[in-house]
Formats: sequence, C-alpha cells, structure tokens
Amino acid sequence: MDLTGKVAIVTGSSSGIGQAIAETLTARGVRVVVNSSKSKEKGKAVADSLEGAVYFHGSVTDDNFGTDIVQLAIEKYGRLDILVNNAGTTRVIAHSDLQAATTEIWREIFDVNVFGTWSLIRAAQEALEAGPGGQILNITSLAGIRQTGSSIPYATSKAALNHLTKLLAASLAPKVRVNAVAPGLVDTPWTKDWDDVRNAYSKTAPLQRSATTKDVADSALQLIENPYLTGTILCLDGGMSLKR
Repeated sequence: MDLTGKVAIVTGSSSGIGQAIAETLTARGVRVVVNSSKSKEKGKAVADSLEGAVYFHGSVTDDNFGTDIVQLAIEKYGRLDILVNNAGTTRVIAHSDLQAATTEIWREIFDVNVFGTWSLIRAAQEALEAGPGGQILNITSLAGIRQTGSSIPYATSKAALNHLTKLLAASLAPKVRVNAVAPGLVDTPWTKDWDDVRNAYSKTAPLQRSATTKDVADSALQLIENPYLTGTILCLDGGMSLKR
C-alpha cells in the first residue's frame, strides 16, 4: 500500500514507541498529528522534526480529546486515514499484592488504556470510514496475552484492548481495518531503569534481547501497509511466548 499523502493520528508520540511510529510513517510520506499529554516541549519538538506534522496537546481521558484531535486533522489535512492508539499508562505492582492494586488504580489505568482509546475510536470512526483504506492500529502488550506485565490492572487492560481489536475488526469491516501490535518488553524512556527485568527477559527470550522502539514501529508499518490484514494481533516478543 502506498501511504504517500495519507494522514495519521499517533497518540502518545512525543517519545518512545509513539515517536518511532510517527517517524516511520513520516518516512513513508504520511502526515502525522503528534500528541502528548504532559510535555508540550517534547511533543512540539517531535512534530517540528517531522515533515508536514502538526502537534496536539491533550490526554485521551479529556472529555473533548477525540473530537478536538480529529477536528485538527480534518482542518489541517482534510482527511484522516490512520489512527494509532499508542497512549497508555501503568503502575508497577507485584501480581501477588492484590491489596496494592486498588479500585482507584484500576480506574486510572482503564481510563487511559481502554476508555480513552474507545472514546477516540468513536470520534474518529466517521473520518476513517469516509476515505478508502481507513485503519486503526492499537499498541497493546504481551501482558494482554500471557500472565505477565507490570501489574494485573495493566495486563487486564491490554487483554481488553486485544479483544476490542478483534471485535472492531469484525464490526467495522470492510471500510476500516483494525489490527494491533502486542510487544513484550521494549526499551523506552519508560523502562530505562528496569535493568533486572531487562536482564531476565534477555536470558529467557529465544532472541535474547528486549525489543527496540524501531522493532515495534517496523511491525506497526507491516500491519498498516498490508491491505488484507485485519483482526491481527502481532505478538512481538522475541519468542518469549514460546516459553512456558
């Protein structure tokens, strides 16, 4: 699929996986709406570094986030072709520590990872269906597939997003394709201090390393560029899921 001239929203794209996806799409001729919920400076810097990009500040949990960011894409570019739901959050809580995983923490994580994503998808549906080849790409996690992850609330939110991916792929076809990348451990600013986890992952995974943000971005591009893929959850884990 030729992506030249297409328009994408990439949430949480001021660093890490989101930034790598925004850069990879730009290199393919896509015009990107860069987003961050915290650092405006980082978000603007990423947008300024990408040809044709524009920046939008806000959190997917904001009441009007979906409507406003989609409106920006339409006003700036006249279309929206690709929605990449990358924004996410977590808390590091041992799975055995049920008391630490409070209902408030569950709500906090689901508000971003599930409800915020759902609200944005609803806001983008009409625009994605208006043109040929509209598509949604969700960044989920190996934690939504296996009994792993930074916390049970986080893992459960990613499992919900994986299932949502398949439900939407069926319900929005044939106008909109919906896929997901489910990475294992990825080297990002978020995980920079997770040395023990990284060392353990590298010893256990068949490919003996954690993923880079480029690995995730390349996998995202594979799903985006293939017009016959929908409902696919690409498990990008260096073979970790082969282990029991």
